Amino acid sequence: MTQAQLINGKAVAEDLVTEVGRKAAAFTARYGVIPGLTVVLVGENAASEVYVRNKVRTTKAAGMNSNEHRLPAETSEADLLALVGKLNADSSVHGILVQLPLPAHVDAQKVLNAIAPEKDVDGFHPMNAGKLATGEKALVPCTPLGSVMLAKRVHPNLSGMEAVIIGRSNIVGKPVAQLLLMENCTVTIAHSRSRDLEAICRRADILVAAVGRPEMVRGSWIKPGATVIDVGINRITGEKGKSKLVGDVHFAEAMAVAGAVTPVPGGVGPMTIACLLSNTLDAAKMQMAAKA
Repeated sequence: MTQAQLINGKAVAEDLVTEVGRKAAAFTARYGVIPGLTVVLVGENAASEVYVRNKVRTTKAAGMNSNEHRLPAETSEADLLALVGKLNADSSVHGILVQLPLPAHVDAQKVLNAIAPEKDVDGFHPMNAGKLATGEKALVPCTPLGSVMLAKRVHPNLSGMEAVIIGRSNIVGKPVAQLLLMENCTVTIAHSRSRDLEAICRRADILVAAVGRPEMVRGSWIKPGATVIDVGINRITGEKGKSKLVGDVHFAEAMAVAGAVTPVPGGVGPMTIACLLSNTLDAAKMQMAAKA
């Protein structure tokens, strides 16, 4: 039996970071300004710490400025909002990312809404979400953007294909659906209340799994030859009690049925950071154009 094509998100992300670095150098040569990303981390979360370190390292590798604000977990919502306000007013900061999750006493949506839309490189501000929904140019959430880019590595033209997204979050499910609609796909968003979820998934030419449940999607759910984009990152206990990362898709079963599959790790994850840098450069370009 022929195995599915492995979609190497790490390699695609490295190519994108190289391209962003080249364009950032050209931007700096033209304007005398280095695109800058500032990350705000509140509290101590092991997964967030790793993610932030990777973001900082990759940003610097692309020749862009990277700054961090590390705040204690007890930081008040008012103080966090005040910091966001200062970053909004700082012309050297082109992109602002407040790392989630935030402590329980902080209203995360209020903080995200406080970020200036033109610096919202995560694409979570309601103004950017609204522009995406209406087809206007906007800063797009990084994970959905990277997911669609990986699908297009397999199918450069997605027009007319049937896409099914499992998950309806504002961070992944809804924006990836909007992006696939813009590619002229026929899109279905499935979720926990969907009837006969397996049958819905089996219709998909492109299946995007973003539910946060380890290995939920089995090989029997997948249409033979389909392209599977696994957004999930779940840590489970594997053999001999050792922890390991798995996606929302049962990888071995998917590889035996699908036409192409993203691995976990090494699939969508690296694309998220690469797209963050691309968004930061786009934000810097838009801000310079607004000053002209």
